[in-house]
Order: sequence, then structure tokens, then C-alpha cells
Amino acid sequence: MKNLIVTLSVTALAIILLAGCGFKSEEEALADAKEAAEAVFYSDTPVETNYEMESNSIYIPDRLEVESKDESNLILVDGKQTYIVFYNEFEPASSELNYEAAQSDQALVLDSYSDGDKFGYIRILPDDGEGYELQIGIGGAKITTYTRKSRIKNDASELMNIAKSIAIEQESIE
Repeated sequence: MKNLIVTLSVTALAIILLAGCGFKSEEEALADAKEAAEAVFYSDTPVETNYEMESNSIYIPDRLEVESKDESNLILVDGKQTYIVFYNEFEPASSELNYEAAQSDQALVLDSYSDGDKFGYIRILPDDGEGYELQIGIGGAKITTYTRKSRIKNDASELMNIAKSIAIEQESIE
């Protein structure tokens, strides 16, 4: 009986330790989100648009549905998660206007990227709960969502792809 208790105790401890190793710290998750956004921004891989807006086209990941739209906004949803896409067609892809407006002392992350043709950024703020407000933009496009630590890297990559599709579409119109 004593051997069984020791074996169960050791097994439980091992499971707890292994489970703990699988969770990322906040710092690691934020760093991963920054790296994911930066990689997409600088990637040469084209982003194919798949949805027509009033004045241009945009890439929307298959898992997202358009809940509403007008000339410069889209509301996208995936279950309970909402994504707000704002687009100012009068701002070029190189515009820093949204980045300047995104400045915040509360930002956990505020990084910008530029390649000469376009200017982008990522901003991550803590939200009131245990999640994060993630905002990504390129030029006149910005996308905002509330996300969890476990999804922040994927959301950063997807949001940068959406913003990049708007910027690329704008460049082709100019």
C-alpha cells in the first residue's frame, strides 16, 4: 500500500511539472506575438484577398465571418471573439497616423515596422480580465480584438495578414 501511495504521488508530481512546462509565461507569449507580426509584415509571401469591401478587397481567414460592414469598417466574428477592422482609404500604406494614435503608457508591447512602402505596428494592452487587447495596423488599416495568451501569437499573425492585404490592395490602386 505504501508503494502505491508513493508511486501515485510521484506520478501526480510528474504530471503537474510537465503540465507547468507546457504553459508560456506572459513575456514569452508577448514576444511570440511580436515575432509573428513582424514575420508576416516583412514576408514576401503574397496575401490573396477573398472579400470585396466598398472601395477595395481584403483577406479574411476562413474561420471568420462578416457580422457587419460599412464603407470603412468590418466587424468579424469567430464564436465569441470579435475583430474590428477599420480602414481609412485616404491614408497610404506608409501612414503612421494609426500608430501615433495607438501610443499608450499602458502598452505591454508597442513595436513598429517599416519597409519603405508601408508602415505597420503591433500594440498589446492588458484588458480588464486576464486577456489582452491586440491592435495591429498598416497605414490606414487597423484591426483590434480581445484575445487570450494562448491565442495571441496566432491572432497577431492573422491580423497582420488582414492589414497587409488592405495595404497591398491600396498600393495597387495608387
